[in-house]
Amino acid sequence: MITKQFNLYGSEGCHLCEQALAICLTVLTHEQLNEIDIIEQQSVAHEAKSLVELYGVHIPVLEALKNDASQSRKLFWPFTVEQVTELLAELTKSEFK
Repeated sequence: MITKQFNLYGSEGCHLCEQALAICLTVLTHEQLNEIDIIEQQSVAHEAKSLVELYGVHIPVLEALKNDASQSRKLFWPFTVEQVTELLAELTKSEFK
């Protein structure tokens, strides 16, 4: 079973978030990607602040999840297919160390 390896932070009605999702899905599967609405979901376990505080003016944001949350990597919009591909490669490489 593939676990979610990435969080895509956004909100409903955000056209940039829709563009970011399309870019992400050219590289990632739905099984790897967790879409998080920063309005509907107030927080995530590895962040002390609310998602709106963290990402309200930055969405969409793609986060690569690692076992050690302090090492997670984030791409802030605008990002490209190439950057998502690099992030996936980096995450995959670190998992096999």
